[in-house]
Amino acid sequence: MAVPLIQQLRVGAYIMKQRLKGNGRYPLVLMLEPLFRCNLACPGCGKIDYPEEILNRRLSVAECIEAAEESGAPVVSIPGGEPLIHKEMPQIVAELVKRKRFVYLCTNALLLEKKIGDYTPSQYLTFSIHLDGLEEEHDRAVDQKGVFKRAVKAIEMARDRGFRVNVNCTLFNNAKPDEVAEYLDFARDLGVEGVTISPGYAYERAPDQEHFLSRRGTKELFREVFRRGKGRKWRFSQSSLFLDFLAGNQAYECTPWSNPTRNVFGWQRPCYLLNEGYAPSFKALMDETEWESYGTGNYEKCANCMVHCGYEGTAVADTVAHPLKALKVALSGVSTEGEMAPEIDLSKQRPAEYTFEEFVAEAVQQKPEKPGSSSEAAE
Repeated sequence: MAVPLIQQLRVGAYIMKQRLKGNGRYPLVLMLEPLFRCNLACPGCGKIDYPEEILNRRLSVAECIEAAEESGAPVVSIPGGEPLIHKEMPQIVAELVKRKRFVYLCTNALLLEKKIGDYTPSQYLTFSIHLDGLEEEHDRAVDQKGVFKRAVKAIEMARDRGFRVNVNCTLFNNAKPDEVAEYLDFARDLGVEGVTISPGYAYERAPDQEHFLSRRGTKELFREVFRRGKGRKWRFSQSSLFLDFLAGNQAYECTPWSNPTRNVFGWQRPCYLLNEGYAPSFKALMDETEWESYGTGNYEKCANCMVHCGYEGTAVADTVAHPLKALKVALSGVSTEGEMAPEIDLSKQRPAEYTFEEFVAEAVQQKPEKPGSSSEAAE
């Protein structure tokens, strides 16, 4: 696992503290989404399908720091949209680093060469660069030629300037195990800290609805990939037990509260992937959300989900509770043979509700409550 020791220790101590307090639900990673606008239009993305009035909104520096303090999560992931479009992103990152939060700034890297001078290398800052395969596959995934080469150039530049850098990769049902293995070799040789890898989530608003993986498909794909990885020294920015889960060896349930999302609308229920309404505060999100109504087996929209923002928190908690089990997987590798863990029963899941159009119409009518939630911080 390519996560620095200081981060492992800090997160482990945080979890132990929560357990000693008797907290059953607590955040590990704050998904801080300060804008939805992006400079790409990936066909598998469900995050940018909003009218201009929404795409022009931004969270201010103060709102971002308030969200970090309110949640208390030791790790802050900043996705989007494209965060580097936000003019105040350097100040947001600097304030979070000053508070010793481990920041993962997610970017497609198209603006990184222009913007990198605004940031300072730190053990608390990682550029997490979107790279969905080798050149042909990545450029197809983002629907634009030349993006792969620009991303690789930006990775090399950031790495050479002393920044922590990893890459994040989303796999779909057209992924070929040999090509994924070749990609992981490439990432290893590129010198990034690790790869954050996950199956894609079936966003209901994504233009491409044909290539999302089923849970069975995910497990079979990752078994084939990990079977090819023996001795190749791949480095992942994820827990060994989450990788074991992807290969079908762990019967985990989703813990959406471990990765709460704060964006321009408020605290999103129930998670980064689903938009089922908003809470006015982190406390309201944790206390008033009907968590038992969501997750695989509970809700139709969650049926095929095995994404890290839902299950990595489960795996990390299991790692702290059972360190020897996690160590065994880390040392011997993910098992790619034998029976898979039992699948979650879907027979009692409630049907999907589709309220996006209604929600967006209402949101457009509402003006941002604070000056920072406007287009003033646009690129």
